Amino acid sequence: MHRLIREVLLQYLDCPELTPLDDAAEVVGGGERMAFSTDSFVVKPIFYPGGDIGSLAVSGTVNDLLMKGARPAYLSLAFVLEEGFPMADLVRILESIKRTCEQAEVSVVTGDTKVVSRGEADGVFINTAGVGSILPGVNLGGRNARVGDAIIVSGGIGEHGIAVMAERNGLKLGGDIASDAAPLNNVVLPMLERFRGVVHVLRDPTRGGLAASLNEIARASEVGLTVDESLVPVREPVNAVCDLLGFDPLYVPCEGRFLAIVDAKVADEVVTVLRAELNCPRATRIGEVGDASGGLVQLRTASGGRRILDMPAGELLPRIC
Repeated sequence: MHRLIREVLLQYLDCPELTPLDDAAEVVGGGERMAFSTDSFVVKPIFYPGGDIGSLAVSGTVNDLLMKGARPAYLSLAFVLEEGFPMADLVRILESIKRTCEQAEVSVVTGDTKVVSRGEADGVFINTAGVGSILPGVNLGGRNARVGDAIIVSGGIGEHGIAVMAERNGLKLGGDIASDAAPLNNVVLPMLERFRGVVHVLRDPTRGGLAASLNEIARASEVGLTVDESLVPVREPVNAVCDLLGFDPLYVPCEGRFLAIVDAKVADEVVTVLRAELNCPRATRIGEVGDASGGLVQLRTASGGRRILDMPAGELLPRIC
């Protein structure tokens, strides 16, 4: 996907707002800095422990705006429905969308619905777009990581991807594994208001998980990142399933977590605030930004060695968002 975007799509669609390839674009309207993002959701199955395609669509778009430092305000909502899709399932999805919009304090203000013939879609696909106002004094982007910065993750990783995979394959894994998908307004906005100017990068580690997000930041900022494997928070049930099925949790998607690159002088305070005040009890400082090294990401392993943490070569868990 990253090669497709960089080597094909950008050849035809490149512009200054798109080139950074952040979770949302920064645009200016009426003299105000705005964030604008769009996303399409094709998750299978559409209902899974901890959420569904409706709550995921709202959370995913809201969180992309937040990663640019914006207060989400308005969403668009478009459905592609397969002929024969159960009305009861559509109502259930709409109820979930309504509930999640209320939680995120956003409104759906425009939309579209298309129906395709039976067999031409997988039940329902959803496309959303969102806009919001960027907070004054906030400047976030994948190009802003600085040598000496600290790397923080807001909570346990991999829970969304494992929950969807288990439901899709009918696996009864136990351990209370559920998707982490949720809008992050009540975490990100207070953090940015309190630590305005010293948070440099926020990233939503969805497709490709933590590893993909780290590589995107390293390449965009042309710095080296080093992460301590033993510090990355992974709940034991998620770790056990990954060990059993051969997944690396660093590559498993999240939908309710964020990665932050912050000034090292305030990193420990940021973690303390996240844990004590913003309901992120597993927020952890996991690494640091080093000297420029061609965008290399390194992992300090539990055994004391080092290995390169590559960009994912393929999609380990397709159709999880």
